[in-house]
Amino acid sequence: MIAATRPLHSICAVAGGATIDELVVADRPSAWSALGFQVDEDTCVLGEVRIRLAGADAGKGLVGWSLRDVEATEFDGLPTTVSDRPPPSEAPDHPNGIAAVDHVVAITPALDRTVAVLERAGFDLRRVREEPTPAGAPRQAFFRLGATVLEVVQEPAELVEQQGADRPAFFWGLAFVASDLEATVAQLGEAVGEIRPAVQPGRRIATLCRAARLSVPIALITPS
Repeated sequence: MIAATRPLHSICAVAGGATIDELVVADRPSAWSALGFQVDEDTCVLGEVRIRLAGADAGKGLVGWSLRDVEATEFDGLPTTVSDRPPPSEAPDHPNGIAAVDHVVAITPALDRTVAVLERAGFDLRRVREEPTPAGAPRQAFFRLGATVLEVVQEPAELVEQQGADRPAFFWGLAFVASDLEATVAQLGEAVGEIRPAVQPGRRIATLCRAARLSVPIALITPS
């Protein structure tokens, strides 16, 4: 089944500053196709972001990204390349109803250090949330990258004490916008968990399970 495409002017974008061209994920394209994503060879386009499915030989999970309108590539350990490729001219309508990348999640043992590196590189820091998440992360910082948010999460104190704070930041997971979350969850069946309130007020979220057979943690969230 070939899904229809729609012009990207229907996707909310923010002008200026760094934007994401591509996220590189160490999954097979067939694993994403099985979950109702429209995949062209090794690429899945969600909104204005390309996701390149590089297979298990690339590692595990979210292994890197390429950014536009940046000069540096040293972002406290986050594997980065520079891109001058324009955004996709069209975004497919995925059979599973997922429409865009809402946010990219990175984890750091030293939030203030990572935030300082990203701000020096020109990233647009919107806020630092000084409240714990349900998963136990004590603080989070949020950067705007076009229509997508980078959420940088502070590791819990016990992990920092065990493993030290001098380690680099690393990518963790992704959150995708599902315009009709109930319909998407119903379609995915056992591959996704129950819908619950999100940390963001007024939004709801569900998380893909191991049955999804993906190497990257993925959450589905209602539009903002």
